[in-house]
Amino acid sequence: MSVEQKRRALITGASSGIGKATALAFAKVGIDVALVSRSVDKLEAVATAAKHTGVEAKAYAVDLACIQEVKDKIQAIAHDFGDIDILVNSAGIAYTANLSEIPLEDWQQVLNLNLTSVFQCIMGILPKMRDRGSGTIINVASIAGKQAFPGWGAYSVSKAGLISLSQTLAQEERAHGIRVTAICPGAVNTGLWDTETVHVNFDRNKMLTPEIVAQSILHAVLLPQQAVIDELTLMSSAGVL
Repeated sequence: MSVEQKRRALITGASSGIGKATALAFAKVGIDVALVSRSVDKLEAVATAAKHTGVEAKAYAVDLACIQEVKDKIQAIAHDFGDIDILVNSAGIAYTANLSEIPLEDWQQVLNLNLTSVFQCIMGILPKMRDRGSGTIINVASIAGKQAFPGWGAYSVSKAGLISLSQTLAQEERAHGIRVTAICPGAVNTGLWDTETVHVNFDRNKMLTPEIVAQSILHAVLLPQQAVIDELTLMSSAGVL
């Protein structure tokens, strides 16, 4: 990749799962990566692995749940790292409970992290993308945003909102040369299944791997500028688990 073509990506949720796999996939093709997550130790490990490919990689600890601070912090990262050509919003929280049992505080937390923080990340990067007349924004949604599953109400609503956000942003920013893609994977074998907000028992061996999802994100990013994948539904060949 020539100096003129050198691209820089900012990836949220980059310390594990899809975000980490995407960061490493980007690094292998020469894309510099700004890594964002809460865990600086995990981020540093990903940054070190990415640097082995010869790209620039930096770790930035940000708690995306503090939504009032997200936009300014993302802007500051872009200022420090250099203009961002690619934004991958991969950070998110999984949550299971029937709607009738979800405390308002939990509902708000899921929407804040999965939807509102993404909106704020985009707002932190968008002005400079507009100035340059180019940019690619990838939002990692979910099959749950397109299909209802009992016990996944708050999560499904947040991901459906993210798909709608992606569609609207694509319409509004097309004239500015900005491409927007919503990736909607089925179940992916990540650490989300081990978190205290998730109470299900699936066969994780049949799930997609983060690396498979990362390859699809990379494919969307590497398409010629005159093409865009608006929305991609990526499922395990085993079907919905």
